[in-house]
Amino acid sequence: MGLFASRAQTGRLAGTSPPPALEAASAPARPSARGRWPRLVGGATAVRRLEAAILRVAEFQCTTLVTGETGCGKEEVARAIHAAGPRHDAPFIAINCGSLPAPLAESQLFGHERGAFTGAIGATRGAFRAAHGGVIFLDEIGDLPAELQPKLLQVLERREVTPVGATRPEPVDVHVIAATHRDLDAAVAAGGFREDLLYRLNTVHLTVPALRDRPEDIPRFVAHFAAHYAAHYDRPLWRPDPGVLERLMAHDWPGNVRQLAQTIQRLYVFADAADAVLDEVLGPARSRAPRAIPPAGSLPAGHAADGTADPHGQAAEPPTFNLRELRRRTVRAALDATGGHFARAAKLLGVCPNTMTKLVAEACPERSVAVARRPARPR
Repeated sequence: MGLFASRAQTGRLAGTSPPPALEAASAPARPSARGRWPRLVGGATAVRRLEAAILRVAEFQCTTLVTGETGCGKEEVARAIHAAGPRHDAPFIAINCGSLPAPLAESQLFGHERGAFTGAIGATRGAFRAAHGGVIFLDEIGDLPAELQPKLLQVLERREVTPVGATRPEPVDVHVIAATHRDLDAAVAAGGFREDLLYRLNTVHLTVPALRDRPEDIPRFVAHFAAHYAAHYDRPLWRPDPGVLERLMAHDWPGNVRQLAQTIQRLYVFADAADAVLDEVLGPARSRAPRAIPPAGSLPAGHAADGTADPHGQAAEPPTFNLRELRRRTVRAALDATGGHFARAAKLLGVCPNTMTKLVAEACPERSVAVARRPARPR
């Protein structure tokens, strides 16, 4: 649930019913498509381009590869294509290739005949034949077992499937949409994915932008999910104040819209501890806004750059434009703001803990040594 709010995905959030799907862009969608799969309007330029591409792919029904980070709404793109195209009244079958059990994967995709293997007491159609006339969505295609990749390639090339245990292939008419969060080019280079299959899937390539790349849409998502969960839990509508909304827009959201939706839901579940929920997700709120460093000599010794008394009794450092010195000061400031907590300081700086350790070793080695010499906690 990234670019859009997937009904299936959102429904898995603590067993709740999902909010309506979210629309890709401010460009008007076809009225019939919008009615079949309503989507909240977003305004980012990348999303408007994606919406236009969705309508074009739906019209021409070409094999499509959708890429993007986890939680950004790849399935919602596929559902929007299905709703906007001529196959909207036909089935939409979604298969997660990463969850296919290896022994039964071929059967689940292509079906099997009765007696084809031990336990096959009846024949099954499989996902491709079940989607005949409609759309099949192959999610996490990068995790498709290697032994199935040539068989899928054959299906895409010949438009026919051979069920397990059958002697003759059967024609299938499906619009194939695949999605992945993996780098398939790297997987091909590593030998984990067939290059010819990638070319066959990649007739049209749609990229769903991450939420951090379109922060201007975050207020729309917040309002949407807040209204949904207020109605779902029969609670007053939560409206973030400007400071909280600014923190929400500045956050990286590694889980994309799915994570944002979960955060809004938790604010309703733990309404009496909303600040704690936000601090856990976004990091502690700063008690006061940072101020510009005044010119050297404008503050008396014993005061910090923000005008408060310096606990170390040192004069404020003069301004500098030296990048190495700026990095040193920034690392020190992050450690001071978090009470010397490496992990929280790393989060403030937007770096991983290993990188933080290196930065501290360069910027303030005395703190690095102090951490190294800190006695272990008794177990």
